[in-house]
Amino acid sequence: MTQINTDNLPLWVQDREKVLQSSQNVKWRNGAAPNYTTSTKNLAKESKYNHPENSLESIVQNLVRTFDIEANFKTNPQDWLTVVQDKFRMSTNGGTNYQLQDLINSGTYKLLIGNTQHYKASEESFETSTNLFHTAFPEGFLWEVVEVYSPPPTIVVKWRHWGHFRGNYKDYVSTGETIEVIGISIVKVDEDLKILSLEHYYDNTKFLDSLTSGGKAIAQKQQQSSGETQTSNSLQQKFMGFIKNFLRLKKNPKVSNYRVSRCPFAAFIQ
Repeated sequence: MTQINTDNLPLWVQDREKVLQSSQNVKWRNGAAPNYTTSTKNLAKESKYNHPENSLESIVQNLVRTFDIEANFKTNPQDWLTVVQDKFRMSTNGGTNYQLQDLINSGTYKLLIGNTQHYKASEESFETSTNLFHTAFPEGFLWEVVEVYSPPPTIVVKWRHWGHFRGNYKDYVSTGETIEVIGISIVKVDEDLKILSLEHYYDNTKFLDSLTSGGKAIAQKQQQSSGETQTSNSLQQKFMGFIKNFLRLKKNPKVSNYRVSRCPFAAFIQ
């Protein structure tokens, strides 16, 4: 674990609450700065890696978290602190190199996932895509650094992304399980620790398979309804069979059983 002198570090690699407190005259997407109170509380409870403040891991984690704030909430490229605006590029699993304006227009989910079987980035907007995952993970989808393999200017970092799947994803029901994504990113920075490029590598298929493993709500209702109908039909058939047998036996009673018991159902006792 590399130790760093944190006295003169730029704002964008410091704690995100300090970044937010220092943000003035920013054009926020929703008209106000985001509130990370719940996220910070959950991180304190669920984080597996509590990196020291002067470690390289902590610095990289702060940089990416500040980047995430900007990617989700800043609509003016000139307000961004974490990137070199005219040079920034981002790709996922060796795919398209997106520019800063692409990220502002589409959001992180669309560009990080793309078009797959269970998620079509081309059919989503920034708002609909964000709402999908906020609904699926109502307590937040947390992120932290696991390990940093190389220092600036080319940072290779292993990370984990996780959340509790307690809300529906599209028409797929929640399973309540904790879904964890492990990935690797290559972050190239300049001498001021501003991001020049981001390359992300992770298995998005496994992530989406987990989100759809509970099955569709409509299919479950249909299955339940079908089961109830079959049970009802089965009971009706048994009852009608019972009545038919009873009527038949009344016409041809087993005299001995009837006389002994005086019970109208004695004929069914074998």
